[in-house]
Amino acid sequence: MKFPKYYLSAATAFIIWGFFSFGLKPLHKYPSIDILFYRVFTCTLLMVIINFAFRKNKITETKAMLKALPKKERQNQWVLIAGSALLLTANWGLFIYVMNHISVKAASFAYMVCPILTTFFAFFLLKEKLSKIQVTAVAISLTSCTILAYNDLRSALFSVIVAATYALYLVIQKRIIMPDRFLLLTLQIGITALFLLPFFPIYSGSVPTEAKFYIYILLIAGIFTIIPMFLNLYAMKGINSSTIGILIYLNPLIGFMLALFYFRENISFLQVLAYSLVAISIVIFNIGSYRKTKTLQLKDPAVLNKSIHKA
Repeated sequence: MKFPKYYLSAATAFIIWGFFSFGLKPLHKYPSIDILFYRVFTCTLLMVIINFAFRKNKITETKAMLKALPKKERQNQWVLIAGSALLLTANWGLFIYVMNHISVKAASFAYMVCPILTTFFAFFLLKEKLSKIQVTAVAISLTSCTILAYNDLRSALFSVIVAATYALYLVIQKRIIMPDRFLLLTLQIGITALFLLPFFPIYSGSVPTEAKFYIYILLIAGIFTIIPMFLNLYAMKGINSSTIGILIYLNPLIGFMLALFYFRENISFLQVLAYSLVAISIVIFNIGSYRKTKTLQLKDPAVLNKSIHKA
């Protein structure tokens, strides 16, 4: 059974992102757009070096694979890659702004809404089906998000926009057939860098002079971007978008705990109730996923293997 390693990959990615505030908060005095610029450019440089230094064979294989596709399909793939890169740009920029200029709680709430939107988009765009127990889990998580939105509507609106950009990004990945996920991520971040490059001279501030800035940018690029993004893309080879969406809840749960115990932000009873419901929904949804997997195995092991390879 191949599912556990994909679950572990996705869970690890979102656990890492849960601690993202440790990388961002020390840079709160810098403009959000500058953090975005340097994050993207640093990621692009690191990934290009890694690919050309150690993965030239993968580049050759991927070029051959894309060349072998029918022209229309090849064009569709490039549109999907470019579109997902633009969604990534929007998500990163908005998330940094919300984290540093709204609150850690608002940034965490974005990834409370994201699983619901991911499930919604996956249902309508990818035709992914949910079991009854999984529908129950989504309903519980929707309730928790409604509670949080009622508690702070302004922050909720920012969070929904951030969530929608990442939910769409996740769903689009299921339509991209490129087998080498690290190279796919390199292309997406590279396109993001090309998109941002013309705006850099206009909107960037003065060049940072503190060594601390570059140390944290390297930390953000390597630990909080390249590693979890790759793990996330790898996980999508073996589990569906809805399951990835629910695992996203690990991110805001950790963010909420940090906001409460480390950053000492004010937390209301309604927020504690909402996040408790989220924890329950994660357990229920993954019980549903496990049962669904076991049912497939018992009915026809070949069906499960086929579904995994198609993913």
